[in-house]
Amino acid sequence: MVLDVVGLIKSVGYLGVFSIIFTETGILFGVLLPGDTLLFAVGVLAGQGLFNIWYMVLGCFVAAFVGNLVGYELGKRYGLPFVKKYASKFITEDHLEKTGHFFEKYGNFGIVIARFVPVARTVAPFLAGVIRMDYRDYVIYSLIGAVVWAVGLPVAGFYLGHLIPPEAIDILLLPVLAIIILIVAWPYITKFLVKK
Repeated sequence: MVLDVVGLIKSVGYLGVFSIIFTETGILFGVLLPGDTLLFAVGVLAGQGLFNIWYMVLGCFVAAFVGNLVGYELGKRYGLPFVKKYASKFITEDHLEKTGHFFEKYGNFGIVIARFVPVARTVAPFLAGVIRMDYRDYVIYSLIGAVVWAVGLPVAGFYLGHLIPPEAIDILLLPVLAIIILIVAWPYITKFLVKK
């Protein structure tokens, strides 16, 4: 399975990775894409010499930042009726409600935090446009979020990739990605268990 992950990233290359990051952060249909794990994995692979880390980081940063700007514009122009008509299979009322509470709790800084929360990173830009968040503030927080998320995760993966021997990458990459997924999903798992 790790070979499949590595093979997938290799086959889509730079443009494929950038497209996935852009889609997940700007287009509502990207809600199911694995941004966190992808960014970390490409960093690990760059640490193994499969990608140039500087090209990857620059492209991921631009894709994440521009994606957020597009998401904002879509929300501002089309609003919630667009979600109900075209994206209701991907974005539920529950997603919108949770993201709304997220903004209430964290304010504008929620744009930065949302980068690390699945679904919220896709829905937050759209909702920011719907509620007409001050555009200057939105751009500043989106910029900060893009640096922390789209640059920070690949760089962290890059340094870990230097520590993993090339012959062990196929064995160790899956457990590392599984740990990241578990960390990201932990709040949802605990919430589910508490409800049960």
